[in-house]
Amino acid sequence: MPDTTTDDFTETATPDVLVARRGSLARILLNRPKAINALTTDMVNAVSAALEQWRDDDSVTAITIEGAGERGLCAGGDVRSVREAFVDGDGERAFEFFRDEYRMNALIADYPKLIVSHQDGIVMGGGVGISAFAGLRVATERTKVAMPETIIGFFPDVGALYLLSRAPGGTGAYLALTGTTVGGADACYVGLSDVVIESDSWATVLERLAEGADADAAVARLASFDAAGNAPLGAQRAWIDEAFGSGEHLRAPCEVLQTLRASDVEAARAAADLLTQRSPLSVAATVEAMRRAAGMDSVHEVLAQDMVLARGLIEHGDFVEGVRAQLVDKDRQPMWSQASFDEVSGADVARLFEG
Repeated sequence: MPDTTTDDFTETATPDVLVARRGSLARILLNRPKAINALTTDMVNAVSAALEQWRDDDSVTAITIEGAGERGLCAGGDVRSVREAFVDGDGERAFEFFRDEYRMNALIADYPKLIVSHQDGIVMGGGVGISAFAGLRVATERTKVAMPETIIGFFPDVGALYLLSRAPGGTGAYLALTGTTVGGADACYVGLSDVVIESDSWATVLERLAEGADADAAVARLASFDAAGNAPLGAQRAWIDEAFGSGEHLRAPCEVLQTLRASDVEAARAAADLLTQRSPLSVAATVEAMRRAAGMDSVHEVLAQDMVLARGLIEHGDFVEGVRAQLVDKDRQPMWSQASFDEVSGADVARLFEG
């Protein structure tokens, strides 16, 4: 839980985002703890406004992004509201959220000052987008990172495929397609985090940043271990790489599933079970998006692709049904547009990228 006792936080344009100052440090606190700080349009705009305000303020040398409550930084975007807007016939309001969110992601990626994200607890979906492009990404022993979007008929957006397509071997594809949740060490291994510290050490990080410390000094001697070097995913590379492929040479979903099912490794067969729960169209679209992202030069190109694919999956894909099954009715029994990967054609996937 972020240290909110020593600073006076004030509301922004929304009470769901608070800000504070301490020395040369400015702090942004996502303040929607009952929803694990799930992002709304008002929230992403408030974060962007705060960052713009501090960009040219010479008294600010570092900015933190933190989450209120005990459960985590951010559980993602408020996709229930997006679905509701689209079902009500207000498609532009639905897409407005993604446009504003992706602008915020790009602002963080390009920001000229040090941004430090506190990836404590749950960091999923939009939580990855608001944290993984910071200059210093600080995970803890409680961190749980995932991009679970294929279970709701969507895809790992917020620029995450720029990072996941560059993860070692097939690990990025494994996380993107199955939605598997990993800890801080694995997050460091795949490039979504930089360091793992004990959660009780966050107050020390804040003190050092307020005194003007740089990124290295802020976490000096706080790292509990060589996170990436101790990542469980590193020990599973053999079956992951064989099943998923990597980079621009990712394997097709049918091939991935067949290889996982035939494996004598229990974790591989468990991954197959996860994959079969996902929207076949969303998984196929994610594979194609990852292939393209691997050849892109910047996160901006990936975010532009994300906007096109988000619209495609909402208008022509399984997003409405997936959110219904997982988050609205919660029956966990989605009726996907295709029943299996065999039924998804190249034309089905290509249509999603037409814009």
